[in-house]
Amino acid sequence: MHFRGTFMMIRTILFIGILLTFVNLVPGVTGINVTYASEMRIDDVMTHLNELQKIATASNGNRAVKTIGFNRTLDYITNYLKLNTNFNITKTYFYVRNFQLLRKPTFSSTINGIVKKYTYSTSLSSADFYYVQYSTSANINNNVNLTAIPNLGCSDADWLAARPPPAGIVALVKRGDCSFIEQATLASKYNVAALLFYNDGTASNRMQPIYISLGQNNRVPALFLSYNVGKSLATAANDPSKVTTVRLTIETDKDFNPVGNICADTLTGDPTQTIIICSHSDSVTAGPGINDDGSGIAATLALAATLSHLFQTSNYASYAYRVRFCWWGAEELGLLGSDFHVSEAKKSTIVGERIQDYLAIIDLDMIASPNFIFAIYDGKTAPTNTPAAAKPGSIQMTTLFQDWFIGNKFPWDYTTFDGRSDYGPFLAAGICAGGLFTGAEELKTVEQQKRYNDTLGTGFGGTANVALDNCYHKSCDTIANINKFALNKTVQATANVIERLGQQSNLKSWLYPTTQIQQLSKQTPQRKFEYNSINEYFGLPYN
Repeated sequence: MHFRGTFMMIRTILFIGILLTFVNLVPGVTGINVTYASEMRIDDVMTHLNELQKIATASNGNRAVKTIGFNRTLDYITNYLKLNTNFNITKTYFYVRNFQLLRKPTFSSTINGIVKKYTYSTSLSSADFYYVQYSTSANINNNVNLTAIPNLGCSDADWLAARPPPAGIVALVKRGDCSFIEQATLASKYNVAALLFYNDGTASNRMQPIYISLGQNNRVPALFLSYNVGKSLATAANDPSKVTTVRLTIETDKDFNPVGNICADTLTGDPTQTIIICSHSDSVTAGPGINDDGSGIAATLALAATLSHLFQTSNYASYAYRVRFCWWGAEELGLLGSDFHVSEAKKSTIVGERIQDYLAIIDLDMIASPNFIFAIYDGKTAPTNTPAAAKPGSIQMTTLFQDWFIGNKFPWDYTTFDGRSDYGPFLAAGICAGGLFTGAEELKTVEQQKRYNDTLGTGFGGTANVALDNCYHKSCDTIANINKFALNKTVQATANVIERLGQQSNLKSWLYPTTQIQQLSKQTPQRKFEYNSINEYFGLPYN
C-alpha cells in the first residue's frame, strides 16, 4: 500500500511536470509562465529608460529628430544591441524636409483692376490667410489667373471641369469631404502653379484659416484662406465678366536632414517569413519622450536581448521564422521612418527585404502611461480600404493579446487602428498588425477605473476623468511619468505573443487563410489612386 502510494505520487509529479512543459511550449496555451515572458526583467527595461532620460537631459531636454538627442538615442540603441545580442544590425537613412518659413508669405488679388492685399498672421482669428505645413516655395510676382475648382476638388471630374483649366495657374478649392492631401495630390496631377484652400463657413469655427499639413511628399505651393476671402475670390473667378488674378510668395527652407532607422535580425529563421517588433526612436521637441516612446524603445531593446539569450541556450528552440526588431525615426513627423521602410520594401528584390517577406508586425508605442489602461489594437477596426490579406491575421493577433490578459486575469480594453503609429504603413501594404497601447490624451472613464480597481486591486484603477497620460507631448514626459506596473505587464504580454507566433507550425497559413482572404477581397473597396501619405490612408487629416 505504501509502495503503491509512493508510485502514485511519483506519477502525479511527473504528470504535473509534463503539463507545465506543455504550457510553456504549446502556442495555444496562455499564462504568464511561458518561457519568454518569464525571462523578461522590468529592471532591464527601466535601465534603458533611465539612460534615455540622461540623453534627453544632456541634449536640451528632448530626443527629437534633427537634434543631438536623437542621434545619441540611435547610438545608444546600436551600441546596446552590439554588446548584448548576436543579431545582424543594420542602419538605413532617409531624408526629412526641414520645413520652416524663412519669411512671412504674401498674398494679394486683382479683380477687374482693383488690387487687394490680404493679412497674414499667426493669430488665426485675425488672419485672412495662413501658411500650409510642407508647402513648397513660390514666387508669383506677376498677376496669374485664378481658377475655382467646381464642387470640392475631390475627383478628377472636378479638376477636368474647371474653367479656365488649372494647368500653370493658381487653383482655389473649398474645404471638402476628402482629405487636404487628396486635394493637393490632384492639384499636383493637374500641374497648378499654386493651390489655395479656403474654409467652408458651415459653422462659426469654420470661418478662419486653419493649420494643415500636406506631408513630406507634397510638391505644391499652398496657402489656406478664410471663408470670406475664399468665397469672394471664388465668386469673382466664376464670373465671366471679371478678370481675377492673384500674386503670392512663399519662401521655405530647402534643407533635407538624414534620419536613421535601425533594425536587428535574428540569425536563425526563414527571412522570407519575418515577424517584426518595433517602436519609434524620436520624441517631440517639447520633452524627453520617456513614455512616448521611450517605453517602446526600452521594451523592444529588452525583448531583443532576451530573445538573443534564449536562442543561444540549449533548451530553447529557435523559431522557424526570422524575428526583426526595429526602431523607426521621425514617427512624430508623420510615421516617416516606417513609411520609408515599407516604400523601400515594396521596391526591393533582395530576399528578406521585400514586402512579401513580412508576416506580421507588433507595434509598441506608449506602453507605460501613468493613468494606464491595457489597450489592445483591435484587428476588426482596420480601415475598410485595408487590403483583405491583412485583416484575418490582425484579428488573430488581437486574440493572442486578449488570451494573455484573460489567462492572467488582467483587465483590458480595445483601441482602434486609427493610424497614429508605425503599424500604419505595414497595414496599408497588406501586412497584419497588432500591439499594445496604454493611452495618451484621452480620459479614463469611470467604468474603466472601477473595472481595473476590481480586477487589480484598489489603487490600480487610476483616476477617472483624467488623461491616461497627462504629459503626452509635454516637457513632463520624463522618467517620473512611467507606470512601472503597466510597463512590466505589457512587456510580458508582448513576449508571450512573440513566442506564440514563433512556435506556430505554419504561421503564414494561420495569419493568411486563403479562403477567408478571397471572401474579404470581394468586400474591399478599390483605391482611386496610390496614397500620397499614410495619413491619407487612415483619413488623417480629413477636412
